Amino acid sequence: MPSEKIIFDYSTPKTLQIKLAGVWLMSSGIPSISEVTSELFGHVDIVQVVFDASKISKWDSGLVAFLLNLIRECKKKNIKVDRQGLPEGACRLLDLTDKVAERIEPQESKQEPFLERVGSKVLQLKESLLSLLGFLGEITISLNRTITGKAYFRFNDFMLILQRCGADALGLVSLISVLVGVILAFIGAIQLRIFGAQIYIADIVGIAMVRVMGAVMTGIIMSGRTGASFAAELGIMQTNEEIDALKTLGVNPVEFLVVPRILALVVMLPLLTLYADFMGILGGYVISTGVLGINPVEYLNHTQSAVKLSNLWIGLIHGFVFGVIIAISGCLRGMNCERSANGVGEATTSAVVTSITSIVVATAIITFICQVLGV
Repeated sequence: MPSEKIIFDYSTPKTLQIKLAGVWLMSSGIPSISEVTSELFGHVDIVQVVFDASKISKWDSGLVAFLLNLIRECKKKNIKVDRQGLPEGACRLLDLTDKVAERIEPQESKQEPFLERVGSKVLQLKESLLSLLGFLGEITISLNRTITGKAYFRFNDFMLILQRCGADALGLVSLISVLVGVILAFIGAIQLRIFGAQIYIADIVGIAMVRVMGAVMTGIIMSGRTGASFAAELGIMQTNEEIDALKTLGVNPVEFLVVPRILALVVMLPLLTLYADFMGILGGYVISTGVLGINPVEYLNHTQSAVKLSNLWIGLIHGFVFGVIIAISGCLRGMNCERSANGVGEATTSAVVTSITSIVVATAIITFICQVLGV
């Protein structure tokens, strides 16, 4: 170790004074910390380290890095470090480093009591419920203003959203619906073939698609496609303070941003449900006539006799309800998004999860009501 840069003084009992001198620049070389620590720990009676840096002519971050490593080694041995003799700028940098280390130091996980965790979940549920009710109230007021012609939103934006919710989704809806019809046909054939009643595949595919499956599959597709898009768009606008700008200009963001999206999805989802019903029946028809050897005319006749108008209306009701659920879930998560990139991602994920969960619950409720009413 170069003696002209570091000198050890043991004149004070149980105290090591480290005298620093010369040029302490990264370009000129910094003494090795290992040699310093070996000298320090070679004296077991040392309990304190002090510094004398009055003879340092130049220094940069190399000095701070050297001191940081030395201080960490001293902490491991419970040796106190007195920084008073160091340059004032170096002391400030060391203090700043200590504060940053406190922030990034991992906190020990503390297990909360069971009742405290339950209480936190209940309070979160309460806040979420109040937020939902408040949002539904704003939507109701805005829809009333829309009906009376007092609401303000751009018609061109509404038509663009209508296209995104409808025509742009036809390809994906077609693919999924055809495949669902194919799957239903194959599953029905497995059991009906035992009794020689393969013709009733037409009944299974037709009723299942028109009554429930067409609407459910369309709802799930639109949850991941359109609901997530609504949440991401509004979340980014919230992050960029565009929604605050609308409020400053006196424009109600619910009327301007949320109502067009709800109306577009409520209009298009029943129509997409009808289209999905047709594509699903088409998929079952192709497989039944092309692979399972069923007469095409008989298949169409059975489908026509099996699918009642009541089944069609139930499917359209499913589509209408799913449109409301997806639009409200996506817009609610987007409007309540935290102002960060992470918040936008969480809002998008939450919108999809909420939409799909609500669709399954709504399907169960509607099915139970139909069973009670005998429809």
